Amino acid sequence: MNQSSRTPEGRNPEKEVMIEIVGMHKWFGEFHVLKGIDLTVEKRERIVICGPSGSGKSTLIRCINRLEEHQRGKIVMDGIELINNLKNIERVRQEVGMVFQHFNLFPHLDILDNLTLGPIWVRKTPKKEAEDLAMHVLEKVHIAEQARKYPGQLSGGQQQRVAIARSLCMNPKVMLFDEPTSALDPEMIKEVLDVMIELAREGMTMIVVTHEMGFAKSVAHRVLFMDYGQIVEENTPDEFFKNPRYERTKLFLSQILH
Repeated sequence: MNQSSRTPEGRNPEKEVMIEIVGMHKWFGEFHVLKGIDLTVEKRERIVICGPSGSGKSTLIRCINRLEEHQRGKIVMDGIELINNLKNIERVRQEVGMVFQHFNLFPHLDILDNLTLGPIWVRKTPKKEAEDLAMHVLEKVHIAEQARKYPGQLSGGQQQRVAIARSLCMNPKVMLFDEPTSALDPEMIKEVLDVMIELAREGMTMIVVTHEMGFAKSVAHRVLFMDYGQIVEENTPDEFFKNPRYERTKLFLSQILH
């Protein structure tokens, strides 16, 4: 039931493919969590993935930067195939930013040091240059005044914006978001979504796992619905929400759209 509407013939030849996934399978022991995933993401494209808990959404995006290893099929990120080659994996991880449900900041480092750690140690950026970049990115996410505070002194929404800024400091080609607002109080969700909307407007290639359907409607080029480890349906936001093709999609939307 993998409905991949973008065939090589149907894709705009002027577009640059950023991510290509072909026939990808993933198991956790005996559990077949991803089943024959086919997905092509073009540069500057924004994809929203939704679906019930346990449908494989988070595992899919974790496979893209090799936080999880797929067992069959092919994942190519910006021309680099993700195989058991540490150099390839390291190269891909440098190009892919990842924002998790929980912020994963280092509690013993202040915000500025959290942001400069990657550029200094991974990209070998001089400290002053890394700090200047970090301050520029903190301004972008509207939190520069918190640079010398520690994560525990910030609200959840502020910490998630710091987590986004930390990824941006590595100058990624793709940003992956794994339910970035699900651990936040309702009043903090908007401030994080606003930052993500700004990134979208700037042309960042994004894959976002979320149930924030307002965000999907306003930002996504395509919305994918996953169930039981497969991409069941994909379409433009307008068609996805107005004319879902499958009963399983209709049921899901009826439960989350109020």
